[in-house]
Amino acid sequence: MQQRLDRFLALLERWGSRARVQRLIQQGAIRVDGRRGRADEILRLDQIIEVEDRQVDSPLEVHPEDIRLDILYEDQWLLVLNKPPGMVVHPAPGHARGTLVAGLLHHLGNVLPGLDPLRPGIVHRLDKDTSGVLLVAKDARTLEDLAKQFRDRVVEKQYVAAVHGKIRQRSGTITQPIGRNPKDRKRMAVVAGGRSAETRYEVLGCFDAVTIVRLFPKTGRTHQLRVHLASIGHPILGDALYSGARSEARQLGVHRQALHAERIAFMHPHTHARVAFTAPLADDLRGLWKLAGTLA
Repeated sequence: MQQRLDRFLALLERWGSRARVQRLIQQGAIRVDGRRGRADEILRLDQIIEVEDRQVDSPLEVHPEDIRLDILYEDQWLLVLNKPPGMVVHPAPGHARGTLVAGLLHHLGNVLPGLDPLRPGIVHRLDKDTSGVLLVAKDARTLEDLAKQFRDRVVEKQYVAAVHGKIRQRSGTITQPIGRNPKDRKRMAVVAGGRSAETRYEVLGCFDAVTIVRLFPKTGRTHQLRVHLASIGHPILGDALYSGARSEARQLGVHRQALHAERIAFMHPHTHARVAFTAPLADDLRGLWKLAGTLA
């Protein structure tokens, strides 16, 4: 029998009522196959569900705000945005206003039918301090098609980052498994028994003790790029969570993790053409790339 995510977890009676489960889902505490779960999604037998049991906060509300969106592409079914650094994608405790979702609701005019009002059409996410290309669906059918492409790993994602130290190999692949850090549940880590994860990298240039890399994640685990780079001794510059300090980044004029989602390619759900979109490098990172000789 097919079962919705919220109903299935409520029936297990481990996380309280269905309403509490739905609140946990809204607050990002429940993941399905490594991505944020949706209350109404229908589960398959082979899926992996992760639940971070936490105190449920008061219900969140999001209201449209006239926030400028950097739109790279838009048609009747989807948008492709260039998210600036420092912007939270969807509302959460402590980040109720100024989110990308609030700007999206203003741009669209309202929540479209069949979409989660807290995450209308958000197919994937970027951390607050990560800039770059973000894909948004305008209707439930498009959202499901794109979500399936992510699950099937046919979406090509490409990032660029500045990392601590000089990477000696010109290219390589990191395949360390990732899971919750057993000593700090807010962090991820390379752990035995974690979920499989794979990141390919190419060195673009370097200066002093900084290397510029291009990253090709095959999987989409939480904080995957940040954890994988830290695991080989080259954490992302400015990443306070996984590198321990931001002083060197600040001296170079960067006040966040130096990570940018550069390009995304996928099959358009309605035209069935293979499409690709590139987000120009954020202004605060251009100086680093110039120092490394990777920009004219």
